[in-house]
Amino acid sequence: MLSPATEAELSEIVAGATGPLRVMGGGTRAIGQAVLGEAVSVAGLRGVALYEPGALTIVARAGTPLAEIEAVLAAEGQRLPFEPMDHRVLLGTTGAPTIGGVVAANVSGPRRIQAGAARDSLIGLRFVDGRGTVIKNGGRVMKNVTGYDLVKLMAGSWGTLGILSEVAFKVLPAPAAAACLVITGLSDARAVAAMAAALGSPFEVNGAAHLPDAGQTLLRIEGFATSVAYRAEQLAKLLAPYGVVKVITDAAQVAALWRDLRDVKAFAGRVGDVWRVSIKPSDAPAMAARIGGEVMFDLGGGLIWALVPVGTDLRAQLGDFKGHATLIRADAATRARIATFQPEAPALAAIAAALRAQFDPRGILNPGLMTS
Repeated sequence: MLSPATEAELSEIVAGATGPLRVMGGGTRAIGQAVLGEAVSVAGLRGVALYEPGALTIVARAGTPLAEIEAVLAAEGQRLPFEPMDHRVLLGTTGAPTIGGVVAANVSGPRRIQAGAARDSLIGLRFVDGRGTVIKNGGRVMKNVTGYDLVKLMAGSWGTLGILSEVAFKVLPAPAAAACLVITGLSDARAVAAMAAALGSPFEVNGAAHLPDAGQTLLRIEGFATSVAYRAEQLAKLLAPYGVVKVITDAAQVAALWRDLRDVKAFAGRVGDVWRVSIKPSDAPAMAARIGGEVMFDLGGGLIWALVPVGTDLRAQLGDFKGHATLIRADAATRARIATFQPEAPALAAIAAALRAQFDPRGILNPGLMTS
């Protein structure tokens, strides 16, 4: 394994590569087609390069463990807005997630419904393209820029366009209090309606999930203690027509509950493949019925996690639908047979191919990871 300690070393490795490179961070997200090539780990590119709490900005090298970033922010009462999922729980992997890996996979969690994904908080980055050229885009403060928005382009590119060396984020203050409202016994359709009502209210709900097997519909509110108490009370009144609303206010309990939801802990260690299906929330009940396996709703119904029998080609089973399905957990044989990511429409596929040709003309960066 190649382990550069500096951006310059990373540039030299890529420029001198004679074959495919398998880009690695913490090795915690075994998602996508297997990549055959020499491993390049960015774990040696670590450390917080700049942190300005007053400006709500942090800059870190790509190999910095996510836990280190979160600890630095927590010490100043701040956090990453997008609540990145820890895939180790669901995938059974080890290692330490890196901030570069978070960006490369555009990772998020339940708070995405309010704060967006990683790309929405990302304000700048540096990366090495397939030629070995170091490229910088964006900055350390929020501002409009002209030209290519490589910040957004690189987020979610899974190391196929370049190898990240540094990232910059806008961060937010951590809330002083949180509450979780729980309604039991709702059907999928009623649950989606209740979540829509909550999310459409003025009470700033930043988490909305439905667990059919547990018979629970969950809504989260965060902020100042007095504000959380008031909004929870008002939201409970709004949702009274859907059933009895229980309000959980213990901070540790609320945090643990949503951490388990974020990491899809209910499917951890279970036999079966796991798919992530993104759709319109209003389509979620019908989609869950078509899936037929065990499901969990997040993002108000806009995201369905599905546990299905081993080897299931869920896309083929569902047929045409408005949305996309991603194979998150499966054995090697299934991953080799079924494309991990939703096939792109011809026009979009042509654009993606042109981008790869521009940034990685030799096709050496994680080749095949995002394609069948």
